[in-house]
Amino acid sequence: MRLIVITPETPVRAEAEAIMTMLDLGVERVHLRHPRLSAETIAGIIGRIDRHYRGRLSLNDCHPLALRYGCGIHLNSRNPSTPEDFKGIVSRSCHSIAEVVAAAPITDYRFISPVFDSISKQGYTTIFTPDELRGAFDDGRLDSDTFALGGVSADTIGRLRDTGFSGVAALGAAWGSGGIENITQHIKRLLQCCNS
Repeated sequence: MRLIVITPETPVRAEAEAIMTMLDLGVERVHLRHPRLSAETIAGIIGRIDRHYRGRLSLNDCHPLALRYGCGIHLNSRNPSTPEDFKGIVSRSCHSIAEVVAAAPITDYRFISPVFDSISKQGYTTIFTPDELRGAFDDGRLDSDTFALGGVSADTIGRLRDTGFSGVAALGAAWGSGGIENITQHIKRLLQCCNS
Protein backbone atom coordinates (compact mmCIF):
# COMPACT_ATOMS: atom_id res chain seq x y z
CA MET A 1 0.00 0.00 0.00
CA ARG A 2 1.08 3.58 -0.65
CA LEU A 3 1.47 5.99 2.27
CA ILE A 4 0.74 9.72 2.29
CA VAL A 5 1.37 11.76 5.45
CA ILE A 6 -0.53 14.90 6.47
CA THR A 7 1.04 17.43 8.82
CA PRO A 8 -0.68 18.50 12.03
CA GLU A 9 -2.38 21.92 11.89
CA THR A 10 0.31 23.42 14.12
CA PRO A 11 3.87 22.92 12.79
CA VAL A 12 6.03 20.52 14.76
CA ARG A 13 9.61 21.22 15.80
CA ALA A 14 12.02 20.58 12.91
CA GLU A 15 9.09 19.91 10.57
CA ALA A 16 11.09 20.38 7.36
CA GLU A 17 13.68 17.84 8.51
CA ALA A 18 10.94 15.41 9.56
CA ILE A 19 9.28 15.72 6.15
CA MET A 20 12.52 15.03 4.28
CA THR A 21 13.15 12.00 6.51
CA MET A 22 9.65 10.66 5.82
CA LEU A 23 10.12 11.02 2.07
CA ASP A 24 13.53 9.33 2.27
CA LEU A 25 11.97 6.42 4.15
CA GLY A 26 9.39 5.83 1.41
CA VAL A 27 6.38 8.05 2.13
CA GLU A 28 4.87 8.88 -1.27
CA ARG A 29 3.78 12.48 -0.53
CA VAL A 30 3.44 14.85 2.42
CA HIS A 31 0.56 17.29 2.68
CA LEU A 32 1.26 20.58 4.43
CA ARG A 33 -1.98 21.22 6.31
CA HIS A 34 -1.58 24.48 8.19
CA PRO A 35 -4.90 26.34 7.77
CA ARG A 36 -4.11 29.10 10.26
CA LEU A 37 -0.60 29.93 9.04
CA SER A 38 0.28 32.80 6.73
CA ALA A 39 1.65 32.19 3.25
CA GLU A 40 4.94 33.64 4.47
CA THR A 41 5.20 31.08 7.28
CA ILE A 42 4.33 28.17 4.98
CA ALA A 43 6.86 29.45 2.43
CA GLY A 44 9.44 29.41 5.24
CA ILE A 45 8.73 25.72 5.92
CA ILE A 46 8.93 24.85 2.21
CA GLY A 47 12.12 26.89 1.88
CA ARG A 48 13.82 24.64 4.46
CA ILE A 49 12.93 21.54 2.42
CA ASP A 50 15.49 20.60 -0.24
CA ARG A 51 14.31 21.39 -3.76
CA HIS A 52 14.31 17.79 -4.98
CA TYR A 53 11.60 16.91 -2.41
CA ARG A 54 9.21 19.74 -3.21
CA GLY A 55 7.47 17.93 -6.05
CA ARG A 56 6.34 15.37 -3.45
CA LEU A 57 4.62 18.00 -1.31
CA SER A 58 1.00 19.10 -1.55
CA LEU A 59 -0.42 22.27 -0.07
CA ASN A 60 -3.83 22.26 1.60
CA ASP A 61 -3.74 26.06 1.93
CA CYS A 62 -1.95 29.04 0.34
CA HIS A 63 -2.27 27.41 -3.09
CA PRO A 64 -0.41 30.16 -5.02
CA LEU A 65 2.77 28.92 -3.30
CA ALA A 66 2.42 25.68 -5.29
CA LEU A 67 3.17 27.61 -8.47
CA ARG A 68 6.32 29.10 -6.93
CA TYR A 69 7.68 25.89 -5.38
CA GLY A 70 6.42 23.15 -7.72
CA CYS A 71 4.16 21.49 -5.13
CA GLY A 72 0.83 19.77 -5.60
CA ILE A 73 -2.49 21.23 -4.45
CA HIS A 74 -5.06 19.64 -2.17
CA LEU A 75 -8.64 20.85 -2.56
CA ASN A 76 -10.92 21.11 0.46
CA SER A 77 -13.88 23.15 1.71
CA ARG A 78 -11.56 26.12 2.46
CA ASN A 79 -9.88 25.96 -0.94
CA PRO A 80 -12.20 24.31 -3.50
CA SER A 81 -10.32 25.24 -6.69
CA THR A 82 -6.80 25.54 -8.08
CA PRO A 83 -5.10 28.76 -9.21
CA GLU A 84 -5.82 29.47 -12.87
CA ASP A 85 -2.36 28.58 -14.23
CA PHE A 86 -1.80 25.47 -12.10
CA LYS A 87 -0.82 22.31 -14.03
CA GLY A 88 0.50 20.04 -11.24
CA ILE A 89 -0.88 17.24 -9.06
CA VAL A 90 -4.34 17.84 -7.59
CA SER A 91 -6.01 15.91 -4.78
CA ARG A 92 -9.22 16.38 -2.79
CA SER A 93 -10.76 15.51 0.57
CA CYS A 94 -14.06 13.64 0.26
CA HIS A 95 -16.50 12.51 2.92
CA SER A 96 -18.82 10.32 0.88
CA ILE A 97 -18.51 7.89 -2.00
CA ALA A 98 -20.55 10.29 -4.16
CA GLU A 99 -18.01 13.06 -3.49
CA VAL A 100 -15.18 10.75 -4.60
CA VAL A 101 -17.03 9.97 -7.84
CA ALA A 102 -17.59 13.69 -8.52
CA ALA A 103 -13.95 14.58 -7.76
CA ALA A 104 -12.34 11.79 -9.81
CA PRO A 105 -12.33 13.60 -13.19
CA ILE A 106 -10.61 16.71 -11.79
CA THR A 107 -8.09 15.13 -9.40
CA ASP A 108 -5.11 12.80 -9.53
CA TYR A 109 -6.08 11.14 -6.24
CA ARG A 110 -8.64 11.49 -3.47
CA PHE A 111 -8.96 10.95 0.28
CA ILE A 112 -12.14 9.42 1.67
CA SER A 113 -12.70 9.84 5.38
CA PRO A 114 -13.22 8.88 8.06
CA VAL A 115 -12.73 5.18 7.39
CA PHE A 116 -12.02 4.63 11.11
CA ASP A 117 -12.52 6.84 14.16
CA SER A 118 -10.03 9.70 13.86
CA ILE A 119 -6.87 9.75 15.96
CA SER A 120 -6.30 13.51 15.64
CA LYS A 121 -9.90 14.83 15.66
CA GLN A 122 -12.03 14.12 18.71
CA GLY A 123 -15.55 12.94 17.89
CA TYR A 124 -14.78 12.37 14.20
CA THR A 125 -16.10 8.83 13.80
CA THR A 126 -16.33 6.47 10.85
CA ILE A 127 -19.39 6.58 8.62
CA PHE A 128 -18.44 3.67 6.34
CA THR A 129 -18.72 -0.08 6.76
CA PRO A 130 -16.08 -2.40 5.27
CA ASP A 131 -18.79 -3.95 3.05
CA GLU A 132 -19.83 -0.54 1.75
CA LEU A 133 -16.23 0.37 0.86
CA ARG A 134 -15.55 -3.05 -0.70
CA GLY A 135 -18.71 -2.73 -2.79
CA ALA A 136 -17.71 0.74 -4.01
CA PHE A 137 -14.34 -0.63 -5.19
CA ASP A 138 -16.00 -3.66 -6.78
CA ASP A 139 -18.42 -1.54 -8.83
CA GLY A 140 -15.79 1.06 -9.80
CA ARG A 141 -17.03 4.06 -7.82
CA LEU A 142 -13.76 3.96 -5.86
CA ASP A 143 -10.46 3.24 -7.60
CA SER A 144 -6.77 2.75 -6.87
CA ASP A 145 -6.32 6.52 -6.56
CA THR A 146 -8.65 6.66 -3.54
CA PHE A 147 -6.78 6.76 -0.22
CA ALA A 148 -8.24 5.79 3.15
CA LEU A 149 -8.02 8.57 5.76
CA GLY A 150 -9.23 8.83 9.34
CA GLY A 151 -8.00 6.60 12.13
CA VAL A 152 -5.32 5.06 9.91
CA SER A 153 -2.66 3.48 12.12
CA ALA A 154 -0.37 0.48 12.26
CA ASP A 155 -3.25 -1.35 13.97
CA THR A 156 -5.90 -0.52 11.34
CA ILE A 157 -4.04 -0.72 8.01
CA GLY A 158 -4.40 -4.51 7.85
CA ARG A 159 -8.19 -4.18 8.09
CA LEU A 160 -8.18 -2.24 4.80
CA ARG A 161 -6.44 -4.90 2.71
CA ASP A 162 -9.54 -6.68 1.45
CA THR A 163 -11.59 -3.52 0.84
CA GLY A 164 -9.67 -2.40 -2.27
CA PHE A 165 -7.56 0.50 -1.02
CA SER A 166 -4.07 0.67 -2.49
CA GLY A 167 -3.06 3.54 -0.25
CA VAL A 168 -3.64 5.27 3.06
CA ALA A 169 -3.16 8.77 4.44
CA ALA A 170 -2.05 9.22 8.03
CA LEU A 171 -1.86 12.17 10.36
CA GLY A 172 -2.00 11.31 14.06
CA ALA A 173 -0.29 7.92 13.73
CA ALA A 174 2.53 9.42 11.66
CA TRP A 175 3.57 12.19 14.02
CA GLY A 176 2.83 10.85 17.50
CA SER A 177 4.77 12.84 20.08
CA GLY A 178 8.42 13.54 20.49
CA GLY A 179 11.37 14.36 18.28
CA ILE A 180 12.52 13.22 14.87
CA GLU A 181 13.63 9.80 16.16
CA ASN A 182 10.11 9.12 17.44
CA ILE A 183 8.56 10.26 14.15
CA THR A 184 10.99 8.04 12.22
CA GLN A 185 9.86 5.02 14.26
CA HIS A 186 6.18 5.83 13.61
CA ILE A 187 6.78 6.12 9.86
CA LYS A 188 8.84 2.92 9.69
CA ARG A 189 6.07 1.04 11.48
CA LEU A 190 3.37 2.44 9.17
CA LEU A 191 5.43 1.60 6.08
CA GLN A 192 6.07 -1.91 7.37
CA CYS A 193 2.30 -2.40 7.80
CA CYS A 194 1.66 -0.96 4.33
CA ASN A 195 4.19 -3.32 2.76
CA SER A 196 3.27 -6.53 4.59
